Amino acid sequence: MAIDLLGDAMNTIKTHERQGIQECTVRASKLVGEILGLFKENGYVEKYEFVDDGKGGNYKVKLGGFINNCGVIKPRMAVKRGDWAKVEQMHIPGVGVGMIAVSTPAGIITNREAQEKQVGGKLLAFVY
Repeated sequence: MAIDLLGDAMNTIKTHERQGIQECTVRASKLVGEILGLFKENGYVEKYEFVDDGKGGNYKVKLGGFINNCGVIKPRMAVKRGDWAKVEQMHIPGVGVGMIAVSTPAGIITNREAQEKQVGGKLLAFVY
């Protein structure tokens, strides 16, 4: 059985936010780190730091109470560069509310950045 570190991280963040807990720890991976970086850039988490425990590490995440919902998008659908409006309607509540993390040839970026760069990609996670 494969371990979904991104799914576990999103679930941990969501449950801690709902309970009003301001800090949580999630298992580290390169993808989780890049998604946390997007969350921080867009104001969904206050900060995060890598803590090396000798077994792959963890991220200590400081939450700010700004997340109503977050999660992974499965299956990781491919999106063409002109289909962003349709995808946003499926995963986030409204235009300009929330963001979708996307894996593109330009790296892991938000749906807005993908629209600006006119690139498609694979959907990874959402937050609002």
